[in-house]
Amino acid sequence: MKAVPASLLLPLRQLDDPAFRRPLLKGLGVALLAFAGLAWLADWGVAWLAGGTGWLATIAGLLGGLLVLASTFWLFVPVMLGITGIFSDEVAEAVERRFYPALPPAAGASVAAQVKAGLGLALRFLVISLALLPLALVAPPLGVVVYWVLAAVSLGYGLFDGVAQRRMGVADSLALRRRHRSQILAIGAALAALALVPVVNLLVPVLGTAAMTHLLHRA
Repeated sequence: MKAVPASLLLPLRQLDDPAFRRPLLKGLGVALLAFAGLAWLADWGVAWLAGGTGWLATIAGLLGGLLVLASTFWLFVPVMLGITGIFSDEVAEAVERRFYPALPPAAGASVAAQVKAGLGLALRFLVISLALLPLALVAPPLGVVVYWVLAAVSLGYGLFDGVAQRRMGVADSLALRRRHRSQILAIGAALAALALVPVVNLLVPVLGTAAMTHLLHRA
């Protein structure tokens, strides 16, 4: 587990690197757009439910803001997993260039295989998140705990697979993930906690990719 603290802290040392800041800023912009899109979609759904007049529409309108906020945060991680692949290669290259310059050029799974694996994980997490959303609304404390556990697994596995498959085939990356499961889940748990913090959660895709790149080469 010694590689976990270093993997989480080293990305912060690279914030002065222009090659790292570029994908960080682009990732921040895309995450903002995704967050705004989710908020709009949730708001539209609430407006549709609250349409009409009477006390029921009034109550729906009052609860609408809470529902928009909860659903936006709840669905942010699966959407974020889906867009992480856009920047993972650029982030991993910047990390390897600075900290691991002796590595040979990356030659892993095909782009199609990586995209298929990443989207598959994101879609599974999205379906599970939608199924558990009522739990978060009815029992928020329990919902937050369930969400954190689910996000820890999804972020840990999804981000590690993304960086590992740059340098090896899908089957090899899955075997490596099983071998270092505890460290991957520890980093995933830390990232899942950050994903619950407003504003900071927008940086999770890029910082998480960088952390998993360090873990890949240190574990």
